[in-house]
Amino acid sequence: MAAKIRKGDKVVVLTGKDKGRQGEVLKVLPSEGRAVVQGVAMIKKHQKPGAQGAGGILQREASIQLSNVAHVDPSDGKPTRVGFKVLDDGRKVRFAKRSGEIIDR
Repeated sequence: MAAKIRKGDKVVVLTGKDKGRQGEVLKVLPSEGRAVVQGVAMIKKHQKPGAQGAGGILQREASIQLSNVAHVDPSDGKPTRVGFKVLDDGRKVRFAKRSGEIIDR
């Protein structure tokens, strides 16, 4: 099945403590049904000092369930569902169901 949300997409969080926040998808974990979104679901990780550098308390993004994020419509910035269609030249592209605009680059 084709991925509706991919790395680099701009998404908005629908539920949870970060509801309404927008960010770019940094990583998608399709086998787990999760995605890492920039600036969303921040956690603190306690890191021991090692060869890579000094330890301390690091802050990074945790993964979020794919069902809790929606693609941002390119025309008005509101959440939208994603559909697929085949263009005249034979390419299969994603489009925003809210406005009909093509999402793929």
